Amino acid sequence: MSRLSWFNTVSLTLGFAFLYIPMIILIIFSFNESKLVTVWAGFSTKWYGELFQNEQLLDAAWVTVRVAVFSSTIATILGTAAAYVLVRGGRFFGRTLFSGMIYAPLVMPEVITGLSLLLLFIGIGLDRGILTIVLAHTTFSMCFVSVVVSSRLVTFDQSLEEAALDLGCSPAQAFRLVTLPIIAPAVISGWLLAFTLSLDDLVIASFTSGPSATTLPMRIFSAVRLGVSPEINALSTIMIAVVTVGVITASLVTKRAMIRQKQDEMAAARVE
Repeated sequence: MSRLSWFNTVSLTLGFAFLYIPMIILIIFSFNESKLVTVWAGFSTKWYGELFQNEQLLDAAWVTVRVAVFSSTIATILGTAAAYVLVRGGRFFGRTLFSGMIYAPLVMPEVITGLSLLLLFIGIGLDRGILTIVLAHTTFSMCFVSVVVSSRLVTFDQSLEEAALDLGCSPAQAFRLVTLPIIAPAVISGWLLAFTLSLDDLVIASFTSGPSATTLPMRIFSAVRLGVSPEINALSTIMIAVVTVGVITASLVTKRAMIRQKQDEMAAARVE
């Protein structure tokens, strides 16, 4: 009996169609000659030229990329450290509170998170701008990194670390030379997830941004409210292409890392 029944086939087809047909339509109309996004008037790439002359969108894109890079990097460092403490720290005083604080943003509505951070920044007198957006995105994306890295550390063979310690490595060296390379695929996945969440965020950035820092989702949202422009279609097409290339590249890097890890484990087993 085939595992892929007609019901599964139809469900998968409808699901993928629901997800990707709107993207395909958007990509097609980004090459539309007409300024009306619902009326096809011929093939043209002029809206891509108009896009690269729109300083407001370009400035917002540059702010978004900087915020995403900085916040995802900080969130990856803190999330990896938090995951290591939760998995390897055992039972310690305040563990329940610590884990609750780490995982709270997973279930907390973004409106509540954004409003809380806004009140915090106002209370401490911190001017809103790129720094506040980075801090906000780090706060809510760190928990996702922690979940991803924790799932890898749970299945990690601690005997490898113990062997490194027996051979004279300090705990820090054992983590840097043994643990970190093995969990690197999970760390990279966590960084990519945090990066994507930062790029996509609108609600929290709306609360924590200032006049000098407007992210791309905020700029797109404000523009769409006045009517969809073909430049938005062109920008969305570029973003889809960048994300696609990034996902494929990350998949290839992660796959090679996993293959290299298995080869190292097999080599270590043969030596034993």
